[in-house]
Amino acid sequence: MATPSKDNILTVNELKKSFGGVHAVDGVSFEVPRGSITGLIGPNGAGKSTVVNSLSGFHPVDSGQVTLDGTNVTNWPSHKIAQQGLIRTFQIARELQRLTVFENLLLAPQVQPGATALEAIFSRRKIAAWESKTLGRAVALLKRFNLFEMRDEYAGNLSGGQKKLLDLARALMAAPRLVLLDEPMAGVNPTLAGDLQAHIRDLNREQGITFLLIEHNLGIVEALCNRVIVMAEGRILAEGSMSALRENKDVVNAYLGG
Repeated sequence: MATPSKDNILTVNELKKSFGGVHAVDGVSFEVPRGSITGLIGPNGAGKSTVVNSLSGFHPVDSGQVTLDGTNVTNWPSHKIAQQGLIRTFQIARELQRLTVFENLLLAPQVQPGATALEAIFSRRKIAAWESKTLGRAVALLKRFNLFEMRDEYAGNLSGGQKKLLDLARALMAAPRLVLLDEPMAGVNPTLAGDLQAHIRDLNREQGITFLLIEHNLGIVEALCNRVIVMAEGRILAEGSMSALRENKDVVNAYLGG
């Protein structure tokens, strides 16, 4: 059983989630060290995406506990978990298609002053300062992810790889402490996949953002992650470095179907 610790930004204890009679997640426990890039891998159907959906509040769990930075967030709604600092991306990018790239970023911050009439009347300086700071952050992220020239383009018109970049940029606009990346390289060409990999590494090193990376490309997992968790059939099968896991017969059998 995982024990919450100041060294771990996320602790998952005995998580269970079933759909009908199928145990998609069956007693999963693990930790994500603060400031790490931790990998979560496994064959198709292992339960990885169900874990991510459960951690981020998209699926209520049947039992178990999720502790985020010392706070029990089990079965919190997704918006409250996001406000607590856990932001996730999706296998298929979920951009707001009829808003521009720039507008997609501006909607992402969790707290937006001026939403009430009283704030709009009596907090104009505060709102103006927030807007100026937010616009600056959005511009900086667009430039960092090579999307600045596309800022006035409808987000739905971006390529698949550009949408993945926008997804990550939008997650960063929410000032996360932990980002769950659900197969960020899926459907992305090798050049943009390399860019995404470099961005994840740089954001971790420069800003100390913690990442939990779900990814099928094991070469990328090995390049980014010091510690990797392997799932199979809804359970944790093994943990360790990618090089050590390659020598683990249970892991090899899980990927090769026994």
